[in-house]
Amino acid sequence: MRLRRALALLLLAACAAGCSSVRPWINAPLPEAPAPVATAAQLAARDPSALFAVTLSGGGARAAAFGYGVLQELRATPCCWNDKGGNMLDAVDVVSGVSGGSIIATYYAAFGSEGLDNFEHEYLRQNFQGSLLNQLLRPANLVDLTSPWFGRSQLLARRLDTLYRGMTFGDIERRPRHPQLLVTATDMSLGTGFEFTPEQFELICSDLSSVPLSFAVTASSAVPLLLSPLTLKNYAEDCRSRGIVPRALAPRREDDYRARMLRTQEGSYLDARTRPYIHLVDGGLSDNLGVRRLLDRALAGGSLRASFSEVGIPAGSVHHLVLITVNSERDPSTRIDASDKVPGIAEVVDALLFGAGARATTETQEFLADLARQWQSELSRRSADGKDVFAPGATIHVIQVNLRDAQGDQRRSLLQVPTAFSIADAEVSGLIAAGRSVLRSSPEFQKLLRSLGAPAPAAAVSDPR
Repeated sequence: MRLRRALALLLLAACAAGCSSVRPWINAPLPEAPAPVATAAQLAARDPSALFAVTLSGGGARAAAFGYGVLQELRATPCCWNDKGGNMLDAVDVVSGVSGGSIIATYYAAFGSEGLDNFEHEYLRQNFQGSLLNQLLRPANLVDLTSPWFGRSQLLARRLDTLYRGMTFGDIERRPRHPQLLVTATDMSLGTGFEFTPEQFELICSDLSSVPLSFAVTASSAVPLLLSPLTLKNYAEDCRSRGIVPRALAPRREDDYRARMLRTQEGSYLDARTRPYIHLVDGGLSDNLGVRRLLDRALAGGSLRASFSEVGIPAGSVHHLVLITVNSERDPSTRIDASDKVPGIAEVVDALLFGAGARATTETQEFLADLARQWQSELSRRSADGKDVFAPGATIHVIQVNLRDAQGDQRRSLLQVPTAFSIADAEVSGLIAAGRSVLRSSPEFQKLLRSLGAPAPAAAVSDPR
């Protein structure tokens, strides 16, 4: 009956095809020359002695629930240095999210640790996916979908706009002591990450502060074919005519291919005649962890010290640099190697996404671990110019929190939770508990606590639901 009703409504929409000219939200140009690039420490008046960044991977509601558990555990962990009193979550300076991870990352950036608990009720335990299907079946929305400028992703953006109370990036900037938010989508033409940051938007001469949070999260979650790409207008030609020159281009280096590629990619946005529009899809296609662009930009600077040289942090301030990466990838649904039968289409797609596709994530994690060791070695050699932002004996901590490191009887079932906008309540509870326990038991996390002189957090109380 439901299927017949849907078909009837689709037929009605088809009859109205060509009638809709609705246009969704589009980004605005920069109103004036961009303000000087500031840092998280400057913008939020934060203490730079310990810099924290948390990245949350893609994976739909599975990633949102696992990441939520990690954030809850950070909030349960006391911290005790300088003026960062309270808990470790409040000490986070940068939070980054991709796809499903961007849903929880953006919620935390928008409402802070004090509003974090509401996420469980407002998203994780809602039939979010069912509400999207209901939106699709509404006659007015079906008519909107006949517009050549309006796609399925706009319906997701409308639903997410309710979750984020209509907030924009500018609203986050006005929150006291807010963490900096990075949401990553994929530039469809380049196949590379597109970050919703002031620096990235400066390249297209656009105003990030007016961008709805729902637009960024939708772009980061727009799985190709299932959802439509989202579009930004490139105003770089307008900036050129006003004499505004972007300052965000990577340094010109000939000795590192990553720096060359990054500069070429960034330079492509300056040619608005060739690329007047930018089409964005799921960020997991370019980097499911959301850290590769950060690493590329740091490497383009030549060294860790060089990448921090212009951020305005006083010399000798940074004692701890902490990066927590949360990886919510699941296992393939079937082990195709256990059978001599030709894998079917569903099995091939599943293996490519969660088998072969996981290799890129593993390579990024190993690359990050190697790079952290190189950076720690670099910091052991003191800078001679007196401008080093790192204090003597500064330490780097890379804490990798993987769903695959979950323990207990539920581990196998958690690694089979589907990638969807809604999952079962029992799966939500299991993933939240797993996020907390995997972080708490991480040897690198324990090492960080000892380095900070912070007490180990008490064991989390299990969720009875």
